[in-house]
Amino acid sequence: MRKGRILSGMRPTAGRLHLGNYHGALENWVRLQDEYECFFMIADWHALSTMYQDTARLRENVRELAIDYLSAGLDPEKCVIFVQSHVKEHAELHLLFSMLVPLGWLERVPTYKEQLRELEEREIATYGFLGYPVLQAADITIYKADLVPVGKDQESHIELTREIVRRFNALYGPVFPEPQALFTEARALPGIDGRKMSKSYENFIAMAAGEDEIRQRVQAMVTDPARIRKSDPGHPEVCTVYAFHRVYSPEGLLEIEEACRGGRVGCVECKRSLAARLAAALAPIRARRAEWEASPRLVDEVLAAGAERARAVARATMEEVRAAIGI
Repeated sequence: MRKGRILSGMRPTAGRLHLGNYHGALENWVRLQDEYECFFMIADWHALSTMYQDTARLRENVRELAIDYLSAGLDPEKCVIFVQSHVKEHAELHLLFSMLVPLGWLERVPTYKEQLRELEEREIATYGFLGYPVLQAADITIYKADLVPVGKDQESHIELTREIVRRFNALYGPVFPEPQALFTEARALPGIDGRKMSKSYENFIAMAAGEDEIRQRVQAMVTDPARIRKSDPGHPEVCTVYAFHRVYSPEGLLEIEEACRGGRVGCVECKRSLAARLAAALAPIRARRAEWEASPRLVDEVLAAGAERARAVARATMEEVRAAIGI
């Protein structure tokens, strides 16, 4: 009996992945690769939905994301790591799905109008942007994925995929299973300024940051604004440094909280302690990244082998799809 199958992926954007990406997704992927048959995609076609006007660094971004995947601990012996555009069957299934998806289904996707507003400085009122959930549905169903690890905010996208599957199966016969959302536990971290961690805000700590970079970023973290002197009682619940200690100092968290509230430890000392813990925790990721960066040919081999494994599954699915439709 085969393991359940999982499909997930990220879009390659400029810059290295940060701790928000790691704890929000990659950390769980590393665990899931031991429990499921996993396909992890670098979604370069999806990246074009918002950055089609600037593709100069797209291939470089794809390589950087592949290295980040491998640095985080994804093992090509345990999972399939591939680039979306290297498996052309995704595009074929997307085309066929687009023939049967009502326009209203796409216009009511919650993130559609929201992102149009958020990215109003970009010209993204395009078919590709409106139709990206259809491509996403093709990504998932071409591998007949049982589960898709997502956050609650993405549940509507998986439901749309299920609607597309139900419509296809009703029209042409049962080809696809209905994928389910896998709500995995994610450890949320704020940016160093207290806002959501984001590359666009420049408030992130890179997943493979070096010790000097970590110290600089931690030193810039926003702390309790009401605390002026070391002896002032602190309020750790509003402190960015404490939010990081929750993740990286769980065994000493109570002591850290009590010392802060009691004015027995200053912010500088607290930051120094956090920086040391972060540097130690990220050391294995840094080491793996250094190894992969030194072996670009091996990265290419991982992606080539992953694409071949993905294509084998995708080809078989498309044979069923064409036979069901009669083309």
